Amino acid sequence: MRPQLLQDTALRYFLEVAHSGSLTEASARLHVAASALSRQIAGLEAQLGTPLFDRHPRGMVLTAAGEILAVHARRTVLDAERALGEIGALQGLRAGQVRLATSDAFANELVPRLCVEFQRTHTGIQFSVISLPTAQVPDAVRSGAADIGLCFSRAPHKDIEVAYRQGAPVLALIPPGHALAESASVTLAQMVAYPLALPPAETTVRQMIDIVCSRQGLQLEAVLISNHAKTVLNFVAHGGGLSVASEIAARHLVAAGAVVAVPISDPGMDLRDLEVQTLAGRSLPVAAQAFLDLLKERLPGRW
Repeated sequence: MRPQLLQDTALRYFLEVAHSGSLTEASARLHVAASALSRQIAGLEAQLGTPLFDRHPRGMVLTAAGEILAVHARRTVLDAERALGEIGALQGLRAGQVRLATSDAFANELVPRLCVEFQRTHTGIQFSVISLPTAQVPDAVRSGAADIGLCFSRAPHKDIEVAYRQGAPVLALIPPGHALAESASVTLAQMVAYPLALPPAETTVRQMIDIVCSRQGLQLEAVLISNHAKTVLNFVAHGGGLSVASEIAARHLVAAGAVVAVPISDPGMDLRDLEVQTLAGRSLPVAAQAFLDLLKERLPGRW
C-alpha cells in the first residue's frame, strides 16, 4: 500500500502545490486536473476561513496560515509512512523503504556498502538515495523527502535532530611515495607547493580552507576543481597531486594503500562534524530506524 492512500486527498493536493509552487506542475505530478486541485484548495481555505496561498502570475506562495498547515500535512505524510513501516515489520522487516539524503562524500562508498549489508538480512527493504550539496541535506530531511540525512556540518539546523555526530577534520590526501607522505602532519603552506585537486568554492571544506589561506596570505592554485568526491580521490590515487577529504570519505582508498591521509595542522581545519540527521520530534519508520542503528554502529569503525 502506498502512504498516499492513508492521507486526506485535500491535504495531499495542498502539499503538492505547496512543494511545487504551481498548480500546473502539481497537476502534472499528481496526474490530476488543475481545476480539481484548485477546488480542493479552495475548499480547505473555506473550511479554515483564511487564504492558504498568495496567488502570483509566476506561482503560488504559502501564506502564514499555509505554512502552518504545510507542517501539519508533512507530519501526516510521515505518520502514514511510519504506519506502513510498522505493518511491514510484522513480516520481519521484509517490506518497507529507507530514504536517504547524503552529500557526495558518503554516496560513493559508505552508503552503497551499508545498503548491501542491510539487505543481506532484510531482503525486502528498498532504498532511495539522493546525493545533494551539503547545505541541501537538512532541507530534504526537514521537508520529509528523506528519512535520514548524512552530511558534514558546522552549525545547528532548525527542526533537525542529530542522531549521531563525530568529528570530521579535514585531512591531506597524498599519493604513496610523495615527499610529504611520511609526515606526521602537514600545513596548507606546504601543500600549495604541489599540484592540488580541490572541491568548489561553495562547499564547506573549501570554505574552511579558503578562510585559513586568507588569514595566512596563501594563494591556492588548484589544477583540478570538482564537486564529485570520487574524481578528486582518484586524482590523488593516480599520482596527480594532493587533495583534501574527511577520513571517512577516503577510508577505503587508505586501507587499500592507494592514498595516504595525513592530518592538517593549521588551526581551524577540524571545525566540522559528520552528522546523521533526522527530523526533530519524528519517530522513524521501523526499517529506517533499523538502518539508522546500523549507520551509528558502522561509522566509527570499519565498513
